[in-house]
Amino acid sequence: MRLYVNVDHVATVRQARRADEPDPVEAAAICEAAGADGITVHLREDRRHIGDDDVRRLAASVRTVLNLELATAPDIVALTVALRPHQATFVPERREEITTEGGLELAAPGGPDPRLAEAIDRLRAAGIRVSLFLDPDPAVLDVAARLGADAVELHTGSYAHAFPAADRALARLAAAARHARAAGLAVHAGHGLTYRNVQPVARLADLEELNIGHSIVSRAIMVGLRRAVAEMRVQVDAARVDQPSA
Repeated sequence: MRLYVNVDHVATVRQARRADEPDPVEAAAICEAAGADGITVHLREDRRHIGDDDVRRLAASVRTVLNLELATAPDIVALTVALRPHQATFVPERREEITTEGGLELAAPGGPDPRLAEAIDRLRAAGIRVSLFLDPDPAVLDVAARLGADAVELHTGSYAHAFPAADRALARLAAAARHARAAGLAVHAGHGLTYRNVQPVARLADLEELNIGHSIVSRAIMVGLRRAVAEMRVQVDAARVDQPSA
């Protein structure tokens, strides 16, 4: 199970004072040294935390892999094509939201936004692995496969909000992961995962990657970033060791 650490909220702290610290690029290096398999950042249209220069520096410095989250804004798609991160994950984005509140709406009447299909094709032509952030809905996952996505990231927000009484939400994630994998998609998961609730998700056999940010950065305030990442690494790895064989 790969663990990608999202360092957006390191930049959130920096932007609270419009200062030059803490530096998300330095944070990314610490995360990698502590066992992260990749680094995730979300370059929002309003640049509320991560900025263009952060992404450029991360693209040049990350030694594992960089997963860039983005909407279909033309300038951000163009920057992504120029920098060619290992992976780009398309997410829905609304200016008024505090954090991403759900997956892309691919099964709406009239089908997915044509700008998304165009952006997927453009990134794949540049050799970038494309993932879509989606709710655990089989109908939506089927659309993702038809669009040519390489992977999907299942939105785990409903599970996280219901935890610890989350058996139904966990079963929905498990079924969606099986469905996506059968459709030929790599399966990732993220949103709201913490040290307390991560293991049941990490045990799902069809998942291969978790994206976790806020909980790790919150823990880092108390114990330091290196230890916070290492502690999450232990949680994820222990869940996979405990996973019953199929």
